[in-house]
Amino acid sequence: MKTLLNNDQLNITLQRLAHQLVENHISFTDTCIIGIQPRGIFLSDRIAQMVKKITGNKKIEYGKLDITFYRDDVQTRDIQVPTDTDIPFSIEGKTVVLIDDVLHTGRTIRSAMDALIDFGRPKKVELLVLIDRRFSRELPVQPDYAGHSVDTILTQKVKVYWKEKDGKDEVVLIDKV
Repeated sequence: MKTLLNNDQLNITLQRLAHQLVENHISFTDTCIIGIQPRGIFLSDRIAQMVKKITGNKKIEYGKLDITFYRDDVQTRDIQVPTDTDIPFSIEGKTVVLIDDVLHTGRTIRSAMDALIDFGRPKKVELLVLIDRRFSRELPVQPDYAGHSVDTILTQKVKVYWKEKDGKDEVVLIDKV
């Protein structure tokens, strides 16, 4: 096991990502943030809070998207319990910043975009990820914002630990045997 980001490095990375979003979207009047359930929510919760603090705008539109039934492997995976989708605003004509913790094959993001279309037609969709596993892509998906890029092999797994769920903030690379 190798630590990719410790607690302090993770906090610095989150601050950088939030500042990059603010730099590109300034007031967030036509931009919304949507986290992908389940693990992207821990990242998106923090990013949304940081963006609100940086901008002073407490009314940034923030939602959560469940993609369980949009996945192309829903039949082959263990039974997944769907989580709540909560998008209490229109995404029509807006820039949507999708947030997930790890970008691996690109299939989760494809599923999220399929699910997103059920809520309207955004003007633009951007992708923010904490970890980009660059050389494992199966679909042509690239992040607009990446906290950390890592080159991995198929036998490795990136695990993101969140204080809210796991009791600590850390990102590690694990060799599966």
